[in-house]
Amino acid sequence: MNMQGKIAIVTAAASGTGRAGALILAREGVAVCVADQDQAGVEAVVAQIRGQGGRALAMSGDLRDDAMASGIVAATVREFGGLDLLWNHLGVPGPSVVEGLDMEGWDLTVDLNLRSQLVTTIAALPPMRARGGGSILFTASTSGLAGSPWSPTYSAVKAGVIGLSRGLAKRYAKENIRVNAICPGPIDSPMLRVFVNRPDQPGSADADVEALVRKAGNLSPMGRAAQPEEIAEVAVFLLSDKASYVTGVAMPVDGGQMA
Repeated sequence: MNMQGKIAIVTAAASGTGRAGALILAREGVAVCVADQDQAGVEAVVAQIRGQGGRALAMSGDLRDDAMASGIVAATVREFGGLDLLWNHLGVPGPSVVEGLDMEGWDLTVDLNLRSQLVTTIAALPPMRARGGGSILFTASTSGLAGSPWSPTYSAVKAGVIGLSRGLAKRYAKENIRVNAICPGPIDSPMLRVFVNRPDQPGSADADVEALVRKAGNLSPMGRAAQPEEIAEVAVFLLSDKASYVTGVAMPVDGGQMA
């Protein structure tokens, strides 16, 4: 994809789709900052990238802390000399209930899915501008395109992610900074297992988790959940110069669910 020499940050990159994306970017010759609160997971991904001859930086911490959310950008610029690509992949399922909603759970959902991503993006704009442009990707969800009865609050926040990405795309297009959102359906990942097996999720009580994962996958016309690599490949395309005239999109990657 002609990404040799680019510099990227991927958040929530210790496992699942974020990990897959970091590994794909590294194989394409990108220096990658691997950021996540899971220190052991981050270090394992970085070790794998370095073991394959790539360049990587491990950053672990809580991105609800604004200093941490912006600090990963500063650390990346110090380590590699700039920044070209940012994948804001961090997110949590959030509460599924509406009546009796735990507002602390709502605040956490907003902080991790939206606020922290905005803080990191604000920090990323100057170093991207200094290199003549860049590419920013937000992980949204099909739940941000169509309401989810299982988690209306998650739908609300992911719709906010899409709105933010579209507004930024228009604001920064003339500076050659592209901004897009990727909207996955169910992904066979650790997060999906959390999502379907929360105590307040309808139908999840005492259920077999893997059966719930299969049930979620069956919502897709393809009849299965995506593999993390299938989402990550699309994400890397949107980040790359192959998508040089693509900005402001909210791209479903859902096996046809939104069709």
